Amino acid sequence: MILISGVPFQQNEKWHLGSIEKTIIKQMQNAAAIYSYYFVEELVFELKVRKNIIQSANEMNKSQAVFTTFVYARCNPRYWQLTRAGGFLLRPDVLPADAILDIYRNSSLYAFDCATAIPIIYYHAILNSVGSYLFNSLFRNLYIYSWHTDTDLGIITFYSNHFLPGDVLYFNNPDFDRKTPQFRGVNAVLLVDGRLFGHGFNIRTPAEMIQILNKKRKPISSQSAYLTKLVTRPSFKYLFRVTSWYRNGKEYKIQRPIMGYAP
Repeated sequence: MILISGVPFQQNEKWHLGSIEKTIIKQMQNAAAIYSYYFVEELVFELKVRKNIIQSANEMNKSQAVFTTFVYARCNPRYWQLTRAGGFLLRPDVLPADAILDIYRNSSLYAFDCATAIPIIYYHAILNSVGSYLFNSLFRNLYIYSWHTDTDLGIITFYSNHFLPGDVLYFNNPDFDRKTPQFRGVNAVLLVDGRLFGHGFNIRTPAEMIQILNKKRKPISSQSAYLTKLVTRPSFKYLFRVTSWYRNGKEYKIQRPIMGYAP
């Protein structure tokens, strides 16, 4: 159910929504959970960002970025400094939007793990949602490393039985082979058709994700990988508020704990 200021949401026929947004609204309306907003604009913003998360995941699926561990991570030195930990630190002479776009435009120069892929997808989706000017104002000192993210991204992680397109889910592989620790699990973006994108796994059904992980278990293991109830998403409401503040010439940055599940 969707509530706007405590009142059940009624879709306006004048809204020109695409198929992705319509699917998300339908799933929200049919859910047992309540999706509550103060303003219709908050809902519209979330739909826009979710759609762009899905599109950014699809674009990464088509990219040439390599799936690897932090030890073998690489990036374009024109835009990023590669840290000893395998993270990407924005060069001081580069605009954040340009650096994020380069990961997609020159993807063959990049290699990272599936956890790092999610913040990249988030940043790319938000850039496409708010534009370069606001993005550069919000994310001035980018550092991309696993689930380390800028506080204004507002990532939240929780357990739920209900998922929406654009959510990031986690497949756990408890008996992964220690020789291939990168297959202890996979963070994956839920797409509109029920399939998921995980960096290094491409677009798969949940059963196919589990099948791939099961091939990377200990030789004598009988415990299957599985889809957990862990859900990760940006704080859409916080992003809506903070982008509104910046549009009005205000700057406000709260410090949030780093959250998320890194395999």
